[in-house]
Amino acid sequence: MSNSYRVSADIGGTFTDIVIEDLNKKELKNVKVLSTPENPANAVVEGLKKTININEIDFIVHGTTVGLNAFLERKGSKVLLLMTKGVSDSFIISRGDRKELYNVQYKKQKLLISRSDVVNIEERLNWSGEILKELNYQDLDLAIEKIEAENIPAIAICFIHSYVNPIHEIEAKKYLQSKLKNEVEISLSHELAREWREHERASTAIMNSYIGPVINKYLRSLKSQLGEGGYSKQLYIMQSNGGIIRAETAIEQPVKTLLSGPVGGTIGGVALSNAISRKNLVCVDMGGTSFDMSLIIDGKPSITNETELEHLPLLIPLVDIHTIGAGGGSLTWLENNAIRVGPQSAGANPGPACYGKGGEYPTVTDANLFLGRLGKDSKLGGWMQLDVDASEKALTRISKEISMNNIDLAEGIISIINAKMADAIRTITVKKGIDPRDFSLVSFGGAGSMHAVAIAEELEMNEVIVPNNPGTFSAWGMLQTDIRKDLSVNFFNAFSSVSLDDLKKQFELLKAEAIQLLEIENVEKRDMSFFFNADMRYIGQEYYVNISIGENDSMETINKNFHETYLKQYGHSTPSGPLEFINIRLIAEGFIPKGNIAAQKQTANELVKSDQRNVVFKGESHTCPVYERTTLPVKKEIHGPCIIEEETSTTVIPPSYFFFLDDFNNLFIQRKK
Repeated sequence: MSNSYRVSADIGGTFTDIVIEDLNKKELKNVKVLSTPENPANAVVEGLKKTININEIDFIVHGTTVGLNAFLERKGSKVLLLMTKGVSDSFIISRGDRKELYNVQYKKQKLLISRSDVVNIEERLNWSGEILKELNYQDLDLAIEKIEAENIPAIAICFIHSYVNPIHEIEAKKYLQSKLKNEVEISLSHELAREWREHERASTAIMNSYIGPVINKYLRSLKSQLGEGGYSKQLYIMQSNGGIIRAETAIEQPVKTLLSGPVGGTIGGVALSNAISRKNLVCVDMGGTSFDMSLIIDGKPSITNETELEHLPLLIPLVDIHTIGAGGGSLTWLENNAIRVGPQSAGANPGPACYGKGGEYPTVTDANLFLGRLGKDSKLGGWMQLDVDASEKALTRISKEISMNNIDLAEGIISIINAKMADAIRTITVKKGIDPRDFSLVSFGGAGSMHAVAIAEELEMNEVIVPNNPGTFSAWGMLQTDIRKDLSVNFFNAFSSVSLDDLKKQFELLKAEAIQLLEIENVEKRDMSFFFNADMRYIGQEYYVNISIGENDSMETINKNFHETYLKQYGHSTPSGPLEFINIRLIAEGFIPKGNIAAQKQTANELVKSDQRNVVFKGESHTCPVYERTTLPVKKEIHGPCIIEEETSTTVIPPSYFFFLDDFNNLFIQRKK
């Protein structure tokens, strides 16, 4: 490689984490700076400039929670939805399903748009793509009047059956672009999801437009600032599916980067799983704003082709990550004199009260600082001084209203946020028939290792693993992945009527399309790999399961694989039952050379205490030793309670637990027997 560095950056709601692989010295550098919400690109460039010369970077990839946080905090752009006349209420109705059947206080999740933001457009195709009614341009003119009168910055278009024939969506976009006075983000449902179910396609297009202006503004800014610093190569961004794409591609389809920050941690979890021979992991990433969970099963990430975020469906391939608004910056507030924590976050500005930037209400970080789990001399990111008096003042602001002392309030805040996170993990494990006790909990993110043991205890998990440099682990994971494209085509046919040649023809068509897309991403043909799969179900069912299909698989093998997968997923199957295909899918990957720089081995032989401080656990104060992680001896059992500090995070070891360090600086925490 001509230049010296491979760089990844994870832009979070509170901190921006940067990992730098020095290819000459074979070393890893970790940088943590405050995020800059007004322009997230500023934090990345600031962190790089103070560490290396930007013109010496050979490769840079970044992931971000900017779009995710905009969604979680409802700070995206206003969106106008254009739908086929006669079915335009389908998104607002949301299939009329009730997500919590036995909750008498259930309230439907607020949608990203209101009924007044849906415009009827006369046009119609049938199920095969044949035009029944031509596109009505007068309806588009009415939409243009509304867009300009209300200064709407983003549009989503979802016409029925456009996944078969997108002609009207394409025509509508061209017409709008030719008539609108101002530049507007326009999302077409068929470009994001070539599948039936207009409600889900509409939701995906709306999300793309809702977060698009926010993400695209910073992508363009980051690309420009890096160029000014001398970087002339491609800028890559992490996708939700675990692969990377060029920034130019991400600007066109920002929804595919929605979980790009958290996914880096999952891909890092795959690399960690292989390194430490733990095949089943629950990966949790707790940052300043969000808490993200994913599973590694048999050494592979759990990937899905559709998901829901706060009950809003998305038809995009993505690592199966569940996200809630819970982090170090989660704000404490009162509702009818009951304590609530999150999902609102203090973010980077003003941040928690202890940052000394004007925060008035207590956050999870303030509670940890007040209880001694963070020290007043702990420097977040290696440089930030914390103000314990400001945390106490913020806690008092709440505690005096409910006649509670600050210690009880602080522990209550921690208990509430831990319960929220544990319950969220149950949604991806227990509710899917998976026993979390069969997994190890891998905790990372700036705040994760302070809460990991308490979360594991609530879930009765036996082991917590805190990887090397947990605060920047997601950023490190981004350096372990490749370019990826996911393609699909609707293929609704009874299994009995499909031949192997029919499948091969569909796969070849998708492969030809994928080759063109990878070439746009500057991938050589020798570096391309292709993997085929299909969505299948029993005839008469609504939902499907995804089946991997090998190039040499026979129809008998495909049939057998379906029944085995169905049995594994649902606990039963009907081998004699008739099947049908729904969608044909292709995964295309483009190999990216890796730095393969491992963490430096620890050389310490003796345990050295750097400090001690009083830490509160369950109402009792304990005098706890504080250890610098870089000075810990390898493979020596060390008993809690104690605190382990490093530049990017702090790990809390409560009473009744012990830990040891392996050869590559991973902490293994277990309960005393």
